[in-house]
Amino acid sequence: MSHPEKRQKFLHHLGVGAGFVGLVAWFFAGRQLGILDWAGSLAPEGYGGAALMLGIMIMMTPAFALWTVFNRWLERKLSITGRYMEDDVYLPPKER
Repeated sequence: MSHPEKRQKFLHHLGVGAGFVGLVAWFFAGRQLGILDWAGSLAPEGYGGAALMLGIMIMMTPAFALWTVFNRWLERKLSITGRYMEDDVYLPPKER
C-alpha cells in the first residue's frame, strides 16, 4: 500500500470518527434540550420506556440523515469507491 493510499484511509477514518462524534453530540444536545423528557411525559403511566425509545428514534432521524450525506461527501472528496447496500435495490441489475 502506497503512502497516499494510507493517508487517504487515515483521513477517511478521521472523518468517520468526526461524524460519529457529531452523532453523539446531537444526542446529548437533544437530551440537554429536554426532548427526551418531553417525549416521556407524553406517554401514559407505564409506557415511559416506549415513549423514550420513540423520542430517541425521532430525535436521531435528522442526525442519521446528515451522517449519510456527510459520509457520501467525505467519500467523494477522498475518492473512496465501494458498493453501497442500497445500490442493489435502487440501481438496475448488472449483467454478469
